[in-house]
Amino acid sequence: MNLITIENLSKSYSEKILFDNISLGINEGDKIGIIGINGTGKSTFLKIIAGVEHSDTGNIVKGNSVRIEYLSQNPEFDFNATVLEQVFKGNSKEMKLLKEYEEVLHKVSTGDNTLQNILIKIQSDIDTLNLWALESEAKTILTKLGINDFTAKIGELSGGQRKRVALASALITPCELLILDEPTNHMDSETIDWLEEYLNSRKGALLMITHDRYFLDRVTNRIIEISNGKLYAYEGNYSIFLEKKIERETLEVAEQRKKENLYRKELAWIRRGAKARTTKQKARIDRFEDLKDDMVSENQEQLELSVVGSRLGNKIVEINEISKAFGDKVCIRDFSYILLKNDRIGIVGPNGEGKSTLMKIINGEEVVDSGSIEIGETVKIGFFSQETYHMDDSLRVIDYVKEVGEYLPLSNGDKITASQMLERFLFTPTAQYTPIGKLSGGEKRRLYLLRILMSAPNILLLDEPTNDLDTTTLTILEDFIDGFNGPVITVSHDRYFLDRICNNIFSYEGNGLIKRLNGNYTDYLKEKKSTECEKNSAKIEKSVDKKANDVNKNKKEKPLKFSFNEQREFDEIDSVIESIEEKIENIENQIKTTTSDFVKLQELLEEKEKKEALLEEKMGRWEYLNELAEKIEEQKRNK
Repeated sequence: MNLITIENLSKSYSEKILFDNISLGINEGDKIGIIGINGTGKSTFLKIIAGVEHSDTGNIVKGNSVRIEYLSQNPEFDFNATVLEQVFKGNSKEMKLLKEYEEVLHKVSTGDNTLQNILIKIQSDIDTLNLWALESEAKTILTKLGINDFTAKIGELSGGQRKRVALASALITPCELLILDEPTNHMDSETIDWLEEYLNSRKGALLMITHDRYFLDRVTNRIIEISNGKLYAYEGNYSIFLEKKIERETLEVAEQRKKENLYRKELAWIRRGAKARTTKQKARIDRFEDLKDDMVSENQEQLELSVVGSRLGNKIVEINEISKAFGDKVCIRDFSYILLKNDRIGIVGPNGEGKSTLMKIINGEEVVDSGSIEIGETVKIGFFSQETYHMDDSLRVIDYVKEVGEYLPLSNGDKITASQMLERFLFTPTAQYTPIGKLSGGEKRRLYLLRILMSAPNILLLDEPTNDLDTTTLTILEDFIDGFNGPVITVSHDRYFLDRICNNIFSYEGNGLIKRLNGNYTDYLKEKKSTECEKNSAKIEKSVDKKANDVNKNKKEKPLKFSFNEQREFDEIDSVIESIEEKIENIENQIKTTTSDFVKLQELLEEKEKKEALLEEKMGRWEYLNELAEKIEEQKRNK
C-alpha cells in the first residue's frame, strides 16, 4: 500500500540547488536508506517529508490515516522534564495520556494523595486503549539504549544520552512512517546490534539517513542516493546498491566517451576558425560551449594518493604501565604498548569507559596518574577529535586549509596542492571559495578532517571519525589511510570502518583493563565469542568433574541411598512443583485483571518473580533427586 507520494520536488538555498524536480513513492514495508555526500540535502529532504520544512516546488501526497514520526539530528528537549516525560512528548492521544499518567503517578508516589482519583481515571483510560504494553515497551527500549534512570532530568544527561532518549520516543510512538536522521551516532556496537534487530522486526515503513554501512546492509530493502540534485532509487540493500551503482556508472562512462569523441570533433572545427556568421554555425559553437562545460564537470582528474606524511623515526610512541582514573572511575590500568609504523589500531568498548582518554594521553592533552609515555622526536600527531574546533565562518574553505599547508608531499616526490586535496575530498573548485558559514555540519566535519591531513602528520589519531561523515567521504578516508606511511589509531563504533582499516584491536574490558587482539573487528568478535564459549565449557566441565568425583567418593565410602529427608522430598517433589505452577498461573490471571491498580500490580509482579525463582529451585532439586534415584536403582541391579 502506498503511504506517501513525492512529486517533482525542488529545493535550493540561494544559488545552491539541493535537488531538482525529484519524485519518490514510499510504500508500506519499505525500509529506505538515504545516502549521498554531506551537503547534498539529505536532512533537508527528510525535513520536507516530515513537514518541518517546505519545498520550493512540488507536492507531497499523504494518505489520511498515515502518521509520521520524525527524529532529527538535533532534537528539541525540555531540560526540566524527566526521561519518561520526554519519551511521551508526542502529540498523539496515546502519548499525551501516558505522559499525564507518569506525571500524576510521580506526584502520588511523592506523597500527594489528592490525585488518587485522577490517577484511577487515567489508569482506566489506559486500560481502555490497552496502552500498558506501550509503557512497558518504552522502559524496555530505554534500558536497551543504556538509560536506566527513568526519573532523571533531561538537563542532567549527556548529549549522547539525550539523543538516545529522543530515539526511544520516536521508536515507541505509533506511526506508519518512521523517519530517522543519523540514529546510530554516538552508539556503541552492542546498542547498534540491538537497534538493527528492533527495526528489522518493526512493522511500518522506515526512512533514514545513516553512514553505518553494515547497518544499511542489514536493515534496508531500498537505497535512495541524492547526487548533484538528482535522485537515484535502487531496490535492495547497501551491497546490492553498490553493484547497481557500478552498472549505472559504467553506462555513464560509455556515454561520456561518446561526448569526448564529439568534443574532439567540435574542438577541431572550432580551432579551424569557425565564425558565427550563420545560424547553423552559431548553434554549433553554442553546442561546443555546452560540451566543454560537461567535460570540465564530469572528467575531473582522479588523484592516486601514494604514501603520505613526513619522515618517521625508529622510536614512535612507547606506553609503559600507564594508569588513569577520574575519581573512582578507573579508565586505564597498567597498560603498555609500543606503537609500530604499520599499526592500524581500533579502540572498542562501551561508551564512558575512557577510550578517548587514551587518545588524549597520547596527544599530550591528559596526564597519566602513573607510568610513562615516550614520544619520538620525529613524531607529528594529527588528532581528529569528536569536537569540531572553532571555525571562522567568514573564512573561505580553501583559506582554512591553507592555514596549515599549501601542499602535501607524496612518497614519490610529487606534491598535491590544497586545492587538489579539497577536490579529492569532494569540494568542487566553486565550493572551495565558499565561506565556511554556508557549509552543512557534515561538510564542516569533512573540512576539519582535511585540515588535519594537510598538516602532514606521521601519526593519525581519529576519535569517532565516522560520526557525521557520509559513506563517500569514509571511502576516501579509508583509501587515504591505505597509503598513509605511519600508524593510525581510531576510536570508532563503525564496524565496517574497523573491519576495513584495522590490523589490531584494543578492547576495553572494564575496570581499566585494555586487551589487545590481532586482526580487525570481525576477528575480535570471533575471538570474543570463542573465549566466552571456552569459559562456559570450562565451567560445565568443572561442574561435571566435581559431580563425578563426588559420586566416586560416595561409591567408595558407602552404598548410595536416600536420606530420610531426601526420600520424603523425592516422594513429594512432583506435587510441590505442580502446586507452585498453579500459584503462578493464578497470579498471572490476577495480573490480567488488575492493570488499573498500579500498587497491586507491582505486588503481584514481585510475588510472581519469587514463585518463579522457587519453581526453578525445585526443578533443580527434582533433577538431582531423580538422577540419584536412578543411580540407587542401578547400584541395586549391579549387586
